[in-house]
Amino acid sequence: NKWSDKKMDLRDLKSILTKWQKGLDTIAWNSLFWENHDQPRSVSRFGNDGDYREVSAKMLATCLHMMQGTPYIYQGEELGMTNVPFKDISDFRDLDSINAYHELVGQGVFTEEEMMRYLRYKSRDNARTPFQWDDTENAGFTTGTPWIMVNPNYREINAREQMERADSVFHYYRKLIRLRKEHEIIVYGSYDLLLPDDKELYVYTRTLGDEKLLVVCNFYENTRTMELPEGWAQKGAEFLIGNYGDISRDEAGCLRIHPYEAFVLKTCE
Repeated sequence: NKWSDKKMDLRDLKSILTKWQKGLDTIAWNSLFWENHDQPRSVSRFGNDGDYREVSAKMLATCLHMMQGTPYIYQGEELGMTNVPFKDISDFRDLDSINAYHELVGQGVFTEEEMMRYLRYKSRDNARTPFQWDDTENAGFTTGTPWIMVNPNYREINAREQMERADSVFHYYRKLIRLRKEHEIIVYGSYDLLLPDDKELYVYTRTLGDEKLLVVCNFYENTRTMELPEGWAQKGAEFLIGNYGDISRDEAGCLRIHPYEAFVLKTCE
């Protein structure tokens, strides 16, 4: 049953993405995406759309855009648009969501409150609300009546605000796109997963010739420490991008990884 608000197990996510990264290497090409019109908003599903909305949106972008394949950005993802606080089943337009509500509540499988909670988390209507252009009425999308409610957070999360702010999610996406154009290793390098059993960190490398990337992503709000993989400390790694600025270390020289932090290091053999 897809209707739940259970959070994913990062180990499962790593296993699935690694299967496709390794399985298609040299023989086919990946389509990389977190969101589409049939999925809820990624920052609400895989990140933290509260206190860590911007950093977790940037973390998710880093994790995906450093992989082999062609990344797809669904409208609003580049702003960190979130799921919607739908209050009543009448707020929904998706027939799958509406039918599931009436069927499962009617059968006593879930209470009305439980089913509304699950729909707010998983319904694809979360990705079908009007794009949030600015802080004017209806998020600047229309002067008419939209087919579905506008997310009420549009006054804080909108394209105009993000385009005007240098450290926004929008401009972070632009940096990632530029890096993919500047570094062939991001597009064509082979992929290897590190720490497959870690429940909070997604760490992988990319390799192309004598170049290597280290991608570190913290999917949770716990601060972690991690030693650099063998050999990296001696290679004079270059910092490419990160959502907290440069990397930090603890007294022992280990990497200190902040909540929902992501960063990318590059080195040559």
